Amino acid sequence: MGVSALPKYKLTGQENIKVDGIISKYDKSRSSIIPVLQQIQDTVGFLPLDVQRKVAEGIGVPEKDVYGVVTFYSFFTMIPRGKYNIRVCMGTACFVKGGKQITDNIRKGLQIEPGQTTPDRAYSLQVNRCVGACGIAPVIIINDKVYKKVDPDTVMDIVNSLQ
Repeated sequence: MGVSALPKYKLTGQENIKVDGIISKYDKSRSSIIPVLQQIQDTVGFLPLDVQRKVAEGIGVPEKDVYGVVTFYSFFTMIPRGKYNIRVCMGTACFVKGGKQITDNIRKGLQIEPGQTTPDRAYSLQVNRCVGACGIAPVIIINDKVYKKVDPDTVMDIVNSLQ
Protein backbone atom coordinates (compact mmCIF):
# COMPACT_ATOMS: atom_id res chain seq x y z
CA MET A 1 0.00 0.00 0.00
CA GLY A 2 1.43 3.35 -1.03
CA VAL A 3 1.50 6.38 1.21
CA SER A 4 -1.31 8.06 -0.74
CA ALA A 5 -3.54 5.00 -0.21
CA LEU A 6 -3.22 5.08 3.59
CA PRO A 7 -6.48 5.79 5.40
CA LYS A 8 -6.71 9.30 6.78
CA TYR A 9 -7.04 9.14 10.55
CA LYS A 10 -6.50 12.14 12.77
CA LEU A 11 -5.18 11.78 16.29
CA THR A 12 -7.30 13.24 19.06
CA GLY A 13 -6.03 16.18 21.06
CA GLN A 14 -5.29 13.88 23.99
CA GLU A 15 -3.34 11.50 21.73
CA ASN A 16 -1.27 14.41 20.39
CA ILE A 17 -0.43 15.49 23.95
CA LYS A 18 0.70 11.93 24.78
CA VAL A 19 2.84 11.75 21.62
CA ASP A 20 4.52 15.06 22.43
CA GLY A 21 5.20 13.86 25.97
CA ILE A 22 6.81 10.64 24.75
CA ILE A 23 9.05 12.43 22.25
CA SER A 24 10.20 14.93 24.86
CA LYS A 25 11.57 12.14 27.08
CA TYR A 26 14.15 11.01 24.52
CA ASP A 27 17.53 12.32 23.40
CA LYS A 28 17.92 13.99 20.03
CA SER A 29 19.60 10.98 18.46
CA ARG A 30 19.12 8.31 15.80
CA SER A 31 19.26 5.72 18.58
CA SER A 32 15.95 7.12 19.90
CA ILE A 33 13.97 6.28 16.75
CA ILE A 34 12.89 2.73 17.61
CA PRO A 35 12.11 3.22 21.32
CA VAL A 36 10.12 6.40 20.59
CA LEU A 37 8.15 4.69 17.84
CA GLN A 38 7.49 1.64 20.02
CA GLN A 39 6.19 3.71 22.91
CA ILE A 40 4.02 5.86 20.64
CA GLN A 41 2.56 2.81 18.89
CA ASP A 42 1.86 1.18 22.27
CA THR A 43 0.05 4.36 23.32
CA VAL A 44 -1.76 5.38 20.13
CA GLY A 45 -1.94 2.07 18.27
CA PHE A 46 -0.30 3.15 15.00
CA LEU A 47 2.21 5.55 13.45
CA PRO A 48 0.58 7.91 10.93
CA LEU A 49 2.77 10.14 8.78
CA ASP A 50 2.02 13.21 10.92
CA VAL A 51 3.38 11.39 13.98
CA GLN A 52 6.46 10.26 12.06
CA ARG A 53 7.12 13.90 11.12
CA LYS A 54 6.78 14.93 14.78
CA VAL A 55 9.19 12.19 15.83
CA ALA A 56 11.75 13.23 13.22
CA GLU A 57 11.56 16.86 14.26
CA GLY A 58 11.53 16.04 17.97
CA ILE A 59 14.62 13.83 17.94
CA GLY A 60 16.46 15.72 15.21
CA VAL A 61 16.62 13.13 12.43
CA PRO A 62 15.44 13.24 8.79
CA GLU A 63 11.81 12.20 8.19
CA LYS A 64 13.02 9.59 5.69
CA ASP A 65 14.95 7.81 8.46
CA VAL A 66 11.85 7.52 10.66
CA TYR A 67 9.72 6.41 7.70
CA GLY A 68 12.39 3.86 6.73
CA VAL A 69 12.29 2.30 10.21
CA VAL A 70 8.46 2.20 10.26
CA THR A 71 8.26 0.52 6.86
CA PHE A 72 11.18 -1.87 7.46
CA TYR A 73 10.01 -3.48 10.71
CA SER A 74 6.81 -5.50 10.45
CA PHE A 75 5.77 -4.79 14.03
CA PHE A 76 5.21 -1.12 13.18
CA THR A 77 2.01 -0.09 11.44
CA MET A 78 0.78 3.09 9.77
CA ILE A 79 -2.79 1.80 9.83
CA PRO A 80 -4.59 2.18 13.13
CA ARG A 81 -5.54 -0.91 15.01
CA GLY A 82 -8.75 -0.92 16.94
CA LYS A 83 -9.18 -1.12 20.66
CA TYR A 84 -9.93 -4.77 19.95
CA ASN A 85 -7.44 -6.24 17.48
CA ILE A 86 -9.00 -9.42 16.12
CA ARG A 87 -6.65 -11.90 14.46
CA VAL A 88 -8.08 -14.94 12.72
CA CYS A 89 -5.76 -17.88 12.16
CA MET A 90 -5.87 -19.20 8.61
CA GLY A 91 -3.25 -21.91 8.98
CA THR A 92 -4.18 -25.28 7.52
CA ALA A 93 -5.87 -26.70 10.62
CA CYS A 94 -7.83 -23.52 11.32
CA PHE A 95 -8.77 -23.07 7.67
CA VAL A 96 -10.08 -26.64 7.37
CA LYS A 97 -12.08 -26.26 10.60
CA GLY A 98 -13.80 -23.01 9.62
CA GLY A 99 -11.24 -20.18 9.56
CA LYS A 100 -12.58 -18.74 6.31
CA GLN A 101 -16.17 -18.76 7.59
CA ILE A 102 -15.01 -17.12 10.83
CA THR A 103 -13.27 -14.38 8.83
CA ASP A 104 -16.31 -13.92 6.58
CA ASN A 105 -18.69 -13.65 9.54
CA ILE A 106 -16.52 -11.08 11.32
CA ARG A 107 -16.01 -9.19 8.08
CA LYS A 108 -19.76 -9.00 7.49
CA GLY A 109 -20.58 -8.28 11.13
CA LEU A 110 -18.12 -5.40 11.46
CA GLN A 111 -18.36 -4.28 7.82
CA ILE A 112 -14.59 -4.21 7.36
CA GLU A 113 -12.12 -6.22 5.35
CA PRO A 114 -9.02 -7.92 6.75
CA GLY A 115 -6.36 -5.28 7.31
CA GLN A 116 -8.93 -2.60 8.10
CA THR A 117 -10.20 -0.92 11.24
CA THR A 118 -13.74 0.24 11.94
CA PRO A 119 -14.17 4.03 11.58
CA ASP A 120 -14.62 4.39 15.36
CA ARG A 121 -11.32 2.50 15.88
CA ALA A 122 -13.08 -0.04 18.10
CA TYR A 123 -12.15 -3.13 16.03
CA SER A 124 -9.54 -4.19 13.55
CA LEU A 125 -9.44 -7.44 11.64
CA GLN A 126 -6.32 -9.28 10.61
CA VAL A 127 -5.76 -12.66 9.05
CA ASN A 128 -2.67 -14.58 10.12
CA ARG A 129 -1.15 -17.53 8.28
CA CYS A 130 -0.66 -19.59 11.43
CA VAL A 131 -0.54 -18.80 15.13
CA GLY A 132 0.80 -22.21 16.16
CA ALA A 133 -2.34 -23.42 17.93
CA CYS A 134 -3.35 -26.23 15.59
CA GLY A 135 -4.48 -28.53 18.41
CA ILE A 136 -7.23 -26.10 19.43
CA ALA A 137 -8.27 -24.97 15.95
CA PRO A 138 -9.99 -22.89 14.78
CA VAL A 139 -8.49 -20.03 16.76
CA ILE A 140 -8.99 -16.29 16.97
CA ILE A 141 -6.91 -13.97 19.10
CA ILE A 142 -8.39 -10.74 20.37
CA ASN A 143 -5.66 -8.52 21.73
CA ASP A 144 -3.74 -11.08 23.80
CA LYS A 145 -6.59 -13.50 24.56
CA VAL A 146 -6.79 -16.77 22.60
CA TYR A 147 -10.23 -18.18 21.82
CA LYS A 148 -10.09 -21.88 20.98
CA LYS A 149 -12.36 -24.13 18.91
CA VAL A 150 -14.35 -21.12 17.72
CA ASP A 151 -17.70 -21.85 16.10
CA PRO A 152 -18.09 -19.75 12.93
CA ASP A 153 -21.81 -19.34 13.65
CA THR A 154 -21.23 -17.81 17.10
CA VAL A 155 -18.00 -15.86 16.52
CA MET A 156 -19.89 -12.56 16.47
CA ASP A 157 -21.22 -13.35 19.97
CA ILE A 158 -17.57 -13.29 21.12
CA VAL A 159 -16.91 -10.04 19.28
CA ASN A 160 -20.10 -8.38 20.55
CA SER A 161 -19.31 -9.40 24.15
CA LEU A 162 -16.23 -7.14 24.09
CA GLN A 163 -18.16 -3.90 24.25
